[in-house]
Parts: sequence; C-alpha cells; structure tokens
Amino acid sequence: MKVTFLGAAKTVTGSNHLVEAAGKKFLVDLGMYQGKITEEMSNEAPFLFNPDEIDFVLLTHAHIDHSGRIPKLYNEGYRNPVYATKATCDLCSIMLPDSRTYTRN
Repeated sequence: MKVTFLGAAKTVTGSNHLVEAAGKKFLVDLGMYQGKITEEMSNEAPFLFNPDEIDFVLLTHAHIDHSGRIPKLYNEGYRNPVYATKATCDLCSIMLPDSRTYTRN
C-alpha cells in the first residue's frame, strides 16, 4: 500500500490523500484550501494525480476542506463513485454548488 499526502500536510485545509493498493487508486477526501490567498489559489491548480486513473473517492465528511474540490474533479471528466454516508451526501448536495470549484457543464 502506498499513501501520498496531497493536501492538509503542513496546513489544516485541503485534505486530500491518494491511496494505491491492490491494483486500485482512490482518494480519501478532496478538499478546498482556505485561508491565505496563496493557499486558496491552490484550489484552481491542476491535480497532482491523473483523474482518469482514480477508481473511487472516499469522502470522510462534508466539511468544505474535505469535499470542496470534488466538483472540480467532475468538471475534469471523473465519473466514478464517491462513497460517503447519507448525511454527508445530503450536506454536500447543498454545499458543493456553492463551492468555487463548481461550474455547470
């Protein structure tokens, strides 16, 4: 198993971890960076992984610093599952359309 820390390392926002195991690649969270403008600019930066190679996303909870860049992932063509609790999905259906990374296609 390989875990790559792509966010929330040396900061408390932008939670994003890439896990590679058993022939699968998945993300644990895909959150927005918040705070300083330099951190927030990271929300628009290209992903440090290829979205086409991600098998699924495991979303731990709905906070924007854990979920906020999921719309960006979808805007870049991702169509695989996002696994989360019903409560998290309910909250995200309200929150994510307000995310800066959300655009209607």
